[in-house]
Amino acid sequence: MAGAAEAYICRPGESEIRWMGDTSTHFLATGKETNDAFCLVDERAKRGEAVPLHRHAKDMESFYVLEGEISLFIDNQPGARAAAGSFAHIPGGTVHGFRVESDTARYLIMTTAHHGEFYRAITLPSLVGGLPPGQGVSDDTINEACGKYGIEFIGALPEQ
Repeated sequence: MAGAAEAYICRPGESEIRWMGDTSTHFLATGKETNDAFCLVDERAKRGEAVPLHRHAKDMESFYVLEGEISLFIDNQPGARAAAGSFAHIPGGTVHGFRVESDTARYLIMTTAHHGEFYRAITLPSLVGGLPPGQGVSDDTINEACGKYGIEFIGALPEQ
């Protein structure tokens, strides 16, 4: 393991921004910056953006909703609405997915450094000024990253 990570402050507008479709992912802390302790991203998405049911055996994920509302689908439970101020922890191996229910939503995701690298692999760098790249991430890229980082897709989200 490398030496101790250095302390730092990430001010608004200083984080690396990457995109998957209309969802922006602001990397506030990566494994490199935390000595592989964790990854923290600030995501912003529009109504209907969703992540299908999936699982990652080794990587936990925690969500904290800052703005808007998302529905979280965990194991076989019905979708649970999570408004601003809601927190959810998903242990590794747990089937889960989510969908943005409000016009826009902003949420923090804290996960392992390893899973943070998966986020990097399935997103594209922003253009100057943090703008989206104007193209999507290919299915081949997503499938390759799933294999490399141990992500298993289970299926579509249930309708509510």
